[in-house]
Amino acid sequence: MNQSELTELLTSLKDKGLTVAFAESCTAGMLASEFTKGTGSSNVLLGSLVVYQPEAKKKLLGVKQDTLDLYTAESQQVTNEMVMGLKKALNADISIATTGLAGPGGSETSEKPVGTMFVSILYDGKAEEFREVFKGNTQQIRKDLTDYIFQKLQGILDDHFNR
Repeated sequence: MNQSELTELLTSLKDKGLTVAFAESCTAGMLASEFTKGTGSSNVLLGSLVVYQPEAKKKLLGVKQDTLDLYTAESQQVTNEMVMGLKKALNADISIATTGLAGPGGSETSEKPVGTMFVSILYDGKAEEFREVFKGNTQQIRKDLTDYIFQKLQGILDDHFNR
């Protein structure tokens, strides 16, 4: 999403009185950094928690050790617990959590290759889950995931306010 499109997204969120918060694992702060490149982000972004290691996910967001053990840190189940903890911590109107495999060395398998990303979005009392596989190097995967999440935010606005 270019800066102009991002500014339009931020303006729309602000006009609707909506706030956003992120819980970032694999993006390591990129979501918040890119989000603030648009004009008006200070009116919308409550904050972002970078929870790269499982210990941070547990301490800051309440992710359960059993969930980590059973499903791995890079899973939809962990992302779901992350988004619930984020909602509790910052109480944004739209809470978004993400984790995944941006590079080798995690829990990759043939069913969950490098590039597999998990996103949970909590909005209006409803949680949505997304699993996507992106190609490229670590930086490209993170960038593609960031753009993907911004498109999902735009989709929330389109779905809920342009009926």
